[in-house]
Amino acid sequence: MDTSMGASRISKRLILSYAFDWLIIILIIVVGAAFTKISPNHRPFSLTDPTISFPYVVKEKVSTATLVLVSCIAPAIIIALVCLVFVPGPTVPKDTPKRLVWRRKLWEWNTAWMGLGLALASAFFLTDAMKNLFGKPRPDLLNRCQPDVANVGKYAIGGYDNSVSGDILLVSWTVCQQPNLSILNDGFASFPSGHSSFAFAGLTYLSLFLCAKFAIAIPYLLPSRYNPSALSSSLTTRHSRSPSSSSPNSKDTPLTPRRPLNTTSSSSSTKILRSQAAAPPTYLIVLAFIPIGTALYIASTRWSDFKHHGFDIIFGSLMGFLLAWGSFRWYHAPIRRGAGWSWGARSVAKAWGVGVGVQGYAGDGELGRETLREDLEMGRVEGRENGIVGGEVEGTM
Repeated sequence: MDTSMGASRISKRLILSYAFDWLIIILIIVVGAAFTKISPNHRPFSLTDPTISFPYVVKEKVSTATLVLVSCIAPAIIIALVCLVFVPGPTVPKDTPKRLVWRRKLWEWNTAWMGLGLALASAFFLTDAMKNLFGKPRPDLLNRCQPDVANVGKYAIGGYDNSVSGDILLVSWTVCQQPNLSILNDGFASFPSGHSSFAFAGLTYLSLFLCAKFAIAIPYLLPSRYNPSALSSSLTTRHSRSPSSSSPNSKDTPLTPRRPLNTTSSSSSTKILRSQAAAPPTYLIVLAFIPIGTALYIASTRWSDFKHHGFDIIFGSLMGFLLAWGSFRWYHAPIRRGAGWSWGARSVAKAWGVGVGVQGYAGDGELGRETLREDLEMGRVEGRENGIVGGEVEGTM
């Protein structure tokens, strides 16, 4: 890494590794799209099943194009604007070099989009794969099907005839006379709900991103640090009594309770505790909830348009939510402790993988030192705490 003239060049090896990450995300989307061209399994059904007898709604409340616009394009634009306008934030000194500011902006933008892409690509891939595997009939299947009722006996594959069970008869999908094969195949794609999974993947990710960048979280107490000197002092005080005072024959009065080592008053402790956190402005809660509320609305339309059963919608929503959370944490630090930042870049040596016994992919060597210098110049860390003195890392050449 060339650090001359106060600048640094990003390793081509590292750039290629992240470009490959993008390629993997794109390949996941391509494979998911290929699943949509494959004919799904066709689960047998009954012509008297009321749960698949709903009308076929042609004009949906939320079309596929609208879904992509709201759950993918809109979050991508909002994320880009937040990164360009609000990153790196007010804690950065005004005299910070522009190259460092823009490097941080572009890095946060890249990781945010990678997380969003991973969430949506995973939801798209898993949803279409599961639709094909299960082939569950939609609530409007019979209306799509246009069954050959006059010859229904020819298509019977299970159950009993009407002499035993009153027309409760399972038939094959070949009973359908629907001329449009695409409409018919789509009638066997009820589980899970694609609108629900895609909406919750993209919009939950957006909510998490906004919560991280604007510190929208339930207030919490910072974990107390372990103080070995307190334990040492406590033990020393406990065992520093004179032999006479601890002897059973001693005539001294019982020892009075010792004052605690921490002489801070109760009121002072309360003030310190209360000053550790505060509730964010309430309007920020609304800001974070809007994407989730939008996803809930999109999911609800799949019920009112008779496109999915209730379990299909719940499962798809939950799957999208979990994929969004996992993708967000893949690239971002925890919301309450990460100060709104994404994880740093992998080290050059670990850009393409690590061997057994190596802990993680965090930067070390030249990249680690460059990251620390950059953070120091951005005003995020104190040089002494990170072992940097005079622009150099202690213990390194």
